[in-house]
Amino acid sequence: MIVLELALYCLLFTIMVRYAVRGGAIDGLYFYPKAVRDRAVAIGLTTEEAMQRKQKIFMTEFYIVMLTALVLIIGMLHRVSDFKTAYLLALLFLEVMNWYDGIVIDKLWVGHSKFWILPGGGGLPFVQTWKQVLKKRGFLTLIWFAGATIVAEIVVLVF
Repeated sequence: MIVLELALYCLLFTIMVRYAVRGGAIDGLYFYPKAVRDRAVAIGLTTEEAMQRKQKIFMTEFYIVMLTALVLIIGMLHRVSDFKTAYLLALLFLEVMNWYDGIVIDKLWVGHSKFWILPGGGGLPFVQTWKQVLKKRGFLTLIWFAGATIVAEIVVLVF
C-alpha cells in the first residue's frame, strides 16, 4: 500500500509541475539555471518581475497542495497521531519526492523532452549534470529532516 501511496504522491508532484508550465516552458523559467533565466530576460522572452511573480504564485500553491496531501495521507489514511510515526512517514514521503524530482523530473523529463527547450535559448545548458543532481538532492535530503518535523507537528496537532 505504501508503495502505491508514494507513487501517487509523486504523480501529484508531476501534475503540479506540469500545471506550473501549462502555458509552455517559459512559465516555469524560474526552474532553470540563472544563466538561462538571464538569457531569457536579455532576449525579451520575459522579465525578472514576471518570473518572480510566477514563482511566488506557483510555489505557494505547490507547498499548500503537497503539504495538505501529505498531512492527509499520514493523518487520515494511516490514522497516525503520534509524532514519531508521523515524522518517519513524512520523512519517507519527502525523501522519495526529493529524489523523484532529481531523477525523474530533472534528468528524465527535462533532460529528454523538447518541451523544456526555450526558444532563443542559444544552446545554454539547462539540464543538470548528475553531479549537480546528487549535490542538490544530498543537500535537500538534510533539509527534509527538518521539513518532516514540521509535517509531523501538523499531523499531531490536527489528528
